[in-house]
Amino acid sequence: MSTITHDHDHPIPRGRPGFDILFPLRQWVDNLKVSDRKLAHFLCKFIPCCCPFERDVTLFGHTFHIPPLCKLNPLYYEFVSLRLRALCYLADDCGEDVSKYLC
Repeated sequence: MSTITHDHDHPIPRGRPGFDILFPLRQWVDNLKVSDRKLAHFLCKFIPCCCPFERDVTLFGHTFHIPPLCKLNPLYYEFVSLRLRALCYLADDCGEDVSKYLC
């Protein structure tokens, strides 16, 4: 197979290249320290371990699968990371059993 090359420029995206309007919020969530047991429990309850929107729907005898939509959330990875930090805090620093928060 041969490699296809092109010599034209790609269109410039609207706005400033590399500009992320959610960057301050992403940075705030990433830098949030979990150092309180009540906060850690709240985060583990509030942030689900799996997507609550994924399901199978049966309509007129046909089953349709709705895929997980959580990754459409622009802060998905930051929230998952925050939940993991809360779980680690409870398990390591507090010595609690976190199996009730796992799917």
